[in-house]
Amino acid sequence: MLKNNVLRKNSDFNAIYKKGRSVGDRYLVLFLRENGLPYNRTGFLASKKVGNSVKRNRAKRLMKESYRAISYMLPEGYDFIIIARNTICGKKCAEVEKSLLSAFKRTGVIKEK
Repeated sequence: MLKNNVLRKNSDFNAIYKKGRSVGDRYLVLFLRENGLPYNRTGFLASKKVGNSVKRNRAKRLMKESYRAISYMLPEGYDFIIIARNTICGKKCAEVEKSLLSAFKRTGVIKEK
């Protein structure tokens, strides 16, 4: 993931939380907002409710890999925040990817065929 494709500023996160849309799924919560840029930016979060640092880092790795696998289907010009739920612990990458894809479809960003 390139540096300009990662959300870093607190103001960006706050704007997405306040003015964006959100969708919850079994293993994660997805926030999104249009950004007017020719590329997507993402942020991955896992709170202490998910578990210790090992579990939080595993959750973030699962979410990043799932996002990478479906990123070719996403249109350009969005900011995404993907937040892990505590149910993500112990799950396989395929399960998390299915959950993320379902969340994107419910937002209307990815059209179902």
